This record gives sequence, C-alpha cells and structure tokens, in this order.
Amino acid sequence: MGGARAWLVWGVAVGGYFLAMLHRNGLGVAALEAQERFDVGPALLSLLPMLQLLVYVLLQVPAGLLADRLGPRYTLVMGMIAMAVGSCLFALAPGVEVAIAGRFLIGLGDALVFLNVIRLAALWFPRARYALVSGLTGVVGGTGQVASAAPLAWALGGIGWVAAFLVTTGFTVLMALLVLLVVRDRPAGAAGHSTVIDPIPVWAALKEALAARGPRIGMAHHAAVMAPFTMMMVLWGYPFLVTGLGLVEGTAALTLTALAAGALWLAPVVGALVGRHPALRGVLALFLGTVLSLGWLLLVVWPGGVPTGVGLAVLAASAVGQTLAPTISFDFARDGIPAGRTGVASGLVNMSGFTTAVVCTVAAGAVLQALPEGPDAFRVAFVPMCVTTILATAVLYLFILRRP
Repeated sequence: MGGARAWLVWGVAVGGYFLAMLHRNGLGVAALEAQERFDVGPALLSLLPMLQLLVYVLLQVPAGLLADRLGPRYTLVMGMIAMAVGSCLFALAPGVEVAIAGRFLIGLGDALVFLNVIRLAALWFPRARYALVSGLTGVVGGTGQVASAAPLAWALGGIGWVAAFLVTTGFTVLMALLVLLVVRDRPAGAAGHSTVIDPIPVWAALKEALAARGPRIGMAHHAAVMAPFTMMMVLWGYPFLVTGLGLVEGTAALTLTALAAGALWLAPVVGALVGRHPALRGVLALFLGTVLSLGWLLLVVWPGGVPTGVGLAVLAASAVGQTLAPTISFDFARDGIPAGRTGVASGLVNMSGFTTAVVCTVAAGAVLQALPEGPDAFRVAFVPMCVTTILATAVLYLFILRRP
C-alpha cells in the first residue's frame, strides 16, 4: 500500500475526477451565452445545473453502495461514458430540452467518479496518508474547476460552443479507456478478491454510517464550507462578478480562475498535517465554518451590495473552504468505518454539501428572475446560502464540541 503502483492507480482515477469537475462547472462561464443560445431566463437556466447537481446528490448513496460492491474500476468507466454522452448532447443541443438531457447524463456520470477516487485512496493507501491523498484529490478537482473558468471561456470565444464541448467529450472517452487499462480495485495480493469487507445490507450500511460520529461531523462540515463556492462556480459566480461587482467579462473569468486556483496549494499541506495530527481537524473545521458564516452574512446585509474588495474577499475565503472540504470532511467520514465500507459514509458526506448547493442555486435563480438586475438582486439571492452556512456551522459546533 502507498507505493508507486498505488500512486499510478490513483493518478489515472483522479484524472477522471479532473474531467468530472470540468464538466460539472463548465456551465458557469457559459451561463450568459447559454441564455442567448437557448433563449431562456435566469430561472429556467438554473434548471440545467440544478438537474445535474440534483442527479448527483440523489445518486450519492447508491453510488457509494456501487463503489463498495461492484468496485471502483468498472464504476469509474461507467461514469466516464455517461459524462461523454451527456457532453456530446449538450454540445449539439438544438434547444433547452436536449441540453437538459445532456446535463442529466453529466450529473449521473459525475456522481460515480469522486466517491470511487476516494474509495481507491482508502484501499491503496495507509490510513495515515488518507487525508493527504484526499487533499491532493481536491487539488486536481480544483484544477478541473480552474479549467472550467478562463480556459473554457477562451475556447468558447475562439472555437465556438459546439467544438469546445466536443473536445471535452473526446478527452472523457480517452480517460474511460485509460481507467479500464490501468486502474485495479485493490493492491495485488490483498486478502480475498472482493473489494468489500464484510458486506452488509443497504439499511445496515446507512445505519452504521449515520451512527458514527465522524461521518456526521463530515456532513455538517461539507454543507458549511463546500457549498458556497460550489454554487458560485457552477452558475452564479460569473454573473455576480459582472453584474453584482461590476467587473468586465474578461476580468471576471480571470478572477474566477485565480480564486479557484489560488488556494489549491493548501490542500496537500493541510492533508499532511491532519494525517500526523488528527486533532487539528476540529479546529480547522470550526474556523472555516465561522469565517464563511460571517463572510456570507456581509454579502446579504451590506446596503446596496458589498464593495468589490469585500465581495472578492468573501469569494476567496469560500474558495479556500471548498478546497479544504475534501481533506477534512472525508477524513472525518472514515472515523469508525471499515476501509471496505467507506463508500456509503463518503456518499452521505458528499450529499450534504451538494444538497445545500442545489437548493441555494435554484433559490438564487428564482430571486434573480423576480428582481431587477443589479447588486441588490444578488444580495437577496444569496440569503439562502447565508442561512444554510450559518446553520450548518452551528451544527458543526454542536458535534465537535460535544464529548463523544
């Protein structure tokens, strides 16, 4: 465990996660062009990422069960193929109906990817390295997020909508073949041939995960620190920078890229520290939740909309929170769960954060549709995210400070 072969298997698998993040967030910088291309308003446009994320959320526990039972290799290939088909449909969609079908398939494939990368980390690396590998997984995912901002915006402007999304489709097909050739479910010579350790019924697996303190802390932390910047990268960050903070479109795309990329180096550093000193997890979790709660409160209570500097500072803090979410949340999720049954616990943690992101993304779209365009509209639209961040942080305090 943890040797060169482990890093090769993880490296190929996490390449699939890079593409999943590019697909997931690709609509962010394409939002304004999508409104024109499909002739829809903000509320209807929000259905595209909402459906994609809703499918992702609803499939987290089934995907975790599939990871525990079928194994990461074939589940990853299934996810890659679903995303490739969905991306192709989205590229060629003549109207919003076909585009919705494409985003549905992208969400389905995306749901199968991340949990299996985490699953491979649990099976191929020692427990003490799990936080580090989770952090590095977050770095690669963040890089995919970066590629979905300025580079994709340039591709859309340079080679056009169809060609830009078809190129990502081709890369996804190639990645599916690479996963099939290189990835194996567990190290050679590991006891038994199954990827499951003592398989248990579905309800027993859910009960086991929810009864453990670690997964519950991971769920609260993921909802508090991952959801805010996810909502911004998926759809509303680019429009907020342009309409809410007054940045020109090119600057807005570069700003999103810088925000997503700037905090990536923190993940492996924090992962290495957490692996050696697990007690740091609670301190970092509470600090991040508190900072984001205060930041998003500023976004909604500042009269007339926040100044540009304050808005960018809140987004930067949110980017840090999203970057560190896999490192801390999924390390908590492993507490009290056998390595062979981490899929369900990780699925529940992932579900908590993305459920929050889905609900708040749709709510923001409905508010922006109803109100006149401008900074005040975004101030009201961000109220749901502010409320959920504060509530999740309060639950996090309860779980962490209460004696086990």
